[in-house]
Amino acid sequence: MGCLGSVGLSTEHDLTSSNEETRRGGIEWMKRCVEVTSELGGDAINGVVYTAWGKITGKSRTETEWQHSVEALREICQYARDYGVTLGLEPVNRFETYFLNTAADAVRLAKDVAEPNVKVHLDTFHMNIEEKDFYQPIKDVGHLLWHMHCCENDRGVPGTGHVDWDGVFQALSEVGYDRWLVIESFTPEMEKMAASTAIWRKIAPSADAIASQGLKFLKGKAAEYFGK
Repeated sequence: MGCLGSVGLSTEHDLTSSNEETRRGGIEWMKRCVEVTSELGGDAINGVVYTAWGKITGKSRTETEWQHSVEALREICQYARDYGVTLGLEPVNRFETYFLNTAADAVRLAKDVAEPNVKVHLDTFHMNIEEKDFYQPIKDVGHLLWHMHCCENDRGVPGTGHVDWDGVFQALSEVGYDRWLVIESFTPEMEKMAASTAIWRKIAPSADAIASQGLKFLKGKAAEYFGK
């Protein structure tokens, strides 16, 4: 068993805020997340670590917001380096943010931050909405891929929907990905998270079914494409 950090920044800690005090609070809060992750033996904090999760302005991101995020992430990464922690930038779908939706945008942000411990975190649930396919974005991220959520298009059991898992695993094998493959899903019983992720109906028999059946499916694909 291992430990990973996962963050969806709140509006109180928004690194893209026009308010300098809010941005500073977000930076300091993320530094504390780095410390806790390190204390628990983790080497990564993945997720919506670049702006407030759920923040929608009704407009495209601005260059000022982008620079605020770049500057904040650079400071956090420099701090995290001493703790052996890497940040994984997760692009999520347009209904959750306007700031980072595609793998290409995440690569651009990582390159603008320009620190060795900032990488990209992809999630097939969000890719199903925002990308043209599953294979090419993973290939384009390449060596920057640090974390992978293997989720079905409806967040149900992996392998029971229309995600192109062969394309996903072919690309993962070609880029030499060797880190975590994580099933991120929720059931209505997890009330707070279900509300945040719009789980209004039963998408699987149980949380245990998502885990056990999904693990069996992903292990089968790993054996097929990775030989293990």
